[in-house]
Amino acid sequence: MAAPRRRSWFVFGFSPEEAAGEPGPGSGPRRLEPGPGGIRRVWPAWSYVVVETGAGLELRSAGLRRRLRGWAEALPSETHLVLRGAAVARAWPRGRLRGPPAWSRTLPGPRRPPAPPLPLLPGGFARPRPPFFTPLPAGLRARRLALGHEHALALATGGQVYAWGGGRHGQLGHGTLESEQQPRLVEALAGVGMAAVAAGGWHSASVSEAGDLYMWGWNESGQLALPTKALAEERAQGAGQGDPEMPLREPPVAEDAAFISIQAFPALLDLPQELEVGTVSCGSRHTAVVTRGGELYTWGWGKYGQLGHGDNASSDRPHRVEHLVAEGLWAEEVVCGPWTTYVCVLEPPGSRSPSPPQLCSHQDYPHTAIEGAREIPKPGTAELDSGPGAGQQLHEPQSPT
Repeated sequence: MAAPRRRSWFVFGFSPEEAAGEPGPGSGPRRLEPGPGGIRRVWPAWSYVVVETGAGLELRSAGLRRRLRGWAEALPSETHLVLRGAAVARAWPRGRLRGPPAWSRTLPGPRRPPAPPLPLLPGGFARPRPPFFTPLPAGLRARRLALGHEHALALATGGQVYAWGGGRHGQLGHGTLESEQQPRLVEALAGVGMAAVAAGGWHSASVSEAGDLYMWGWNESGQLALPTKALAEERAQGAGQGDPEMPLREPPVAEDAAFISIQAFPALLDLPQELEVGTVSCGSRHTAVVTRGGELYTWGWGKYGQLGHGDNASSDRPHRVEHLVAEGLWAEEVVCGPWTTYVCVLEPPGSRSPSPPQLCSHQDYPHTAIEGAREIPKPGTAELDSGPGAGQQLHEPQSPT
């Protein structure tokens, strides 16, 4: 009988150390330390990440780790941290974690089937900044909800996609740049059953039940995998000068190419070899998908190595993360932070990974980038700590020296 394959989590891109003004680890992949019982889920913010281990939730930032006792789910941002337990959801401000929470909402008792994951709450959804709770129309039965910087996407139980909020970058998919105050059906996707949604800073994605990927919104950094003029000019300049900082993974684009800065309707994206997509996640300005064949593809903004290709280049074309292939790793789940990409992988049989067995909670929570570039704090301000007892208050530690 074949030995069971171990699971591990890797991360590419911006690090908590860089957020604290310290030297970063570079653009290569970093294995997450598993903690007790391994890592099951991750919720990244810009300067820290909350992970679920076998012992519960744990907050990790530069040089700090704190247990979040008694909580089951997290929704982090650079201004507040929302935590959900069995009977209550609460939010605390960053930097002022001592004392009463900024917001609290009592939840109904256990449900069957279990309640959908954050940001969804009974009757509405949570945000990690004021206002912390927003009601949803009674007729909208959502099973997943993803938050962008200015917009929201809901995946209904029937597979329909609804979008609302700011629309100035086409991120709502309604064909206009207008905002919507209430959830509105994305009519271009009507009749196509959707299995997943994801929201970036100002772009959106959805995956159909058949494994097709649709994308719309802002394409300034190539995050929609559609041709963008800025990256074409960079490639042309790098090719002309032999710039070693601009790898020639992509040939220059013809001068008469049609560049797209905003895609206001969902566009069907063709991956190489017509691969089928299993799950999608969006960062502030980048996108990552895991195919049904266990491969990770990324594109968009890559300044901090968040695309996982071993460099800091951006790309408007999907590229496979070759590091995982070379190591024989099978991608199962991907979760993007604003400037990071976390991926859960199956190790090759017989590997001597330092990690204990772990679980990847596949599509057990929405893929979202709730931090926009305009909210990024200055280096040296990433001081966050917590540790509630079951429903008790968070405690702020001493600031690191």
